[in-house]
Amino acid sequence: MLLLIGSFLALMVLGLPVAVSMAVSSVLYIVFYDVAPDIIAAQRLIAGVESFPLLAVPFFILAGNLMNIAGVTGRIYSFAVALVGWMKGGLAQVNIIGSVVFSGMSGTALADAAGIGTIEIKAMKDHGYPVEAAVGVTAASATLGPIFPPSLPFVIYGMMANVSIGALFMAGIIPGVVMTVLMMITVAIFAYIKRWGSDTPFSIKNLLGASLEVLVVMAVPTGIWILTMLGLSLNWAIFVALIVLLLCDWHFDFSAVMALMTPVILIGGMTMGWFTPTEAAVAAVLWSLFLGLVRYRTMTLKSVAKATLDTVETTASVLFIVAAASVFAWLLTVSQTAQLLSDAILSITSNKWVFLILVNLLMLFVGCFLDTIAAITILVPILLPLVKQFGIDPVHFGLIMTLNLMIGLLHPPLGMVLFVLSRVAKLSVERTTMAIVPWLVPLLFALLLITFIPGITLWLPREMGLIR
Repeated sequence: MLLLIGSFLALMVLGLPVAVSMAVSSVLYIVFYDVAPDIIAAQRLIAGVESFPLLAVPFFILAGNLMNIAGVTGRIYSFAVALVGWMKGGLAQVNIIGSVVFSGMSGTALADAAGIGTIEIKAMKDHGYPVEAAVGVTAASATLGPIFPPSLPFVIYGMMANVSIGALFMAGIIPGVVMTVLMMITVAIFAYIKRWGSDTPFSIKNLLGASLEVLVVMAVPTGIWILTMLGLSLNWAIFVALIVLLLCDWHFDFSAVMALMTPVILIGGMTMGWFTPTEAAVAAVLWSLFLGLVRYRTMTLKSVAKATLDTVETTASVLFIVAAASVFAWLLTVSQTAQLLSDAILSITSNKWVFLILVNLLMLFVGCFLDTIAAITILVPILLPLVKQFGIDPVHFGLIMTLNLMIGLLHPPLGMVLFVLSRVAKLSVERTTMAIVPWLVPLLFALLLITFIPGITLWLPREMGLIR
């Protein structure tokens, strides 16, 4: 056990990538202790990525990349400006609303930070906001990406914990709304203290236009329901509603209706059984291609090829981490590390709420050092037996774990969002870290609410019959 964990930590300190550190430490442990034939380790490596739900990974990544080159981010920004730009601290509020919309298309915090986050930081700087304020709110709002569906971490967690990915997607909606409200309240407090003004003049026309776009999106599922009540088959009702939507969008050239429709299509399709969460990722790609090639005509074959190559690169790194982490997690089990941790926790407490506090602290610490995907792959096999023993719903725990690890992305030493925003804003890592610190308050408060009020997470999937 000491060799496995010690060599892993030593390699991490030396600066090796997480996946390489796990792979090398696993090989060292197998060679020195001869715990299993080499073929077993190879089979574990392959089995780690040989999973149908993991097919969603490259498609969700590709969908996010395609949305970035389809010009959707600019439209989302314009929509958010019209909706909340007139408030005090308007562009900070725009930052949050833009991330909410973009989260329904990307599913990762890094895509949010590097995509719409780049536009938002530049706009806030141009309007006179301190660069630290722009970086702080962008970092906090980027955590919404993996909470609102679709979510790449939910796919990995669902595969590792054998939990319905659809239930995880639904479970993320209300927590995402809670986080959004808390962040917007935080912006309002900062605006009052720092005397931030509004960034665009109040325009009833713009506000009504943005509100109308929200109503148009809400009208689609309502219209489908009405058509089915009138006797039309569900398939025909959906076809008619989408045709009407496309005609209206082409005629009125809405800013963000088609972007807002992305999560509606994905969630609606999964709810009605049209496709599984894995197939929903393919639907997201097709919708992105339609928007970029047909509706907005902003994509070229060259840009699609670049997005595809970027997806291959990102997917390869993600799956390498999953494969290496699956072997590493298996060796943790073989070496009795998981059992030792379980015994240590049970010796401290038999109360599930104290257990959740301890696990939150553990995951916040792990999130400082490990990539999100690696952390999920390693921690789920170790912690899930304890979660079930304490009677905690695995879906609820999935939300807790994901939010903890998202917070871990924001601070040193290995917070990826921290480094992305440091590069985008041309700030030192130290200044970027200090800019993010105040925004940990609403995130940690949201974490406490989600941890200790399970209904926030579980009510919606229960109402939809996805869990008991």
